[in-house]
Amino acid sequence: MPEVDGLLRAEGRYAVDGRSVPWLALALLLGLAGFLYGAAMGTFSLRWLQPLYSGLKVPLLLILSTLVCMPSFLVINTVLGLRDDLPAACRGALASQATVAVALAGMAPLILFAYASTDHYASAKVLNGLVFAVATVAGQVTLNKHYRVLIARNRLHQVGRLAWVTLYVFVAIQSAWLLRPFVGAPGLPSQFLREDPWSNAYEEVGKALWGALRAALD
Repeated sequence: MPEVDGLLRAEGRYAVDGRSVPWLALALLLGLAGFLYGAAMGTFSLRWLQPLYSGLKVPLLLILSTLVCMPSFLVINTVLGLRDDLPAACRGALASQATVAVALAGMAPLILFAYASTDHYASAKVLNGLVFAVATVAGQVTLNKHYRVLIARNRLHQVGRLAWVTLYVFVAIQSAWLLRPFVGAPGLPSQFLREDPWSNAYEEVGKALWGALRAALD
């Protein structure tokens, strides 16, 4: 697809030095690619509702995390005196998110093949986690392309880039926790959110680590 090729190469309307941010094109790429991967991700238990739910939730995860981070990102860039470069910085951030979605969609056949090869739920969750990790790296490659020019112009953009990545990782982990389940555990009904969606991911991780530590010391 020319649009995907342009995004990954940072050319055409997605060029690093573009005059405007292609909001609609980026949103459409993110939404479609995210839905394709989410739908594949939700086929594990072979229930028709879970692929639909997961297909909706993957792009929602990426979009929600971006929207939550964007106000803080804009403030940080303004404080750093980088306001004139905000369109270019936003273009890079949004292009990186669209790249994550496209990379996920590209690995959807791998997920379907793995599901056909095993019915082990824990393995399915680990594999999807690895796929998201690879897609995140792809997104960082796109982000680096856009920020390379900005950093050459003003080294303070290194701080802005670090701020974006830090904000996004923090928010995305909590967003993914709130939007679970994505894979769908066998034996449980298909549902858009769990019964306790507003719990805290970091609190749960802390409890798990504390429990593991206590078990090791006992």
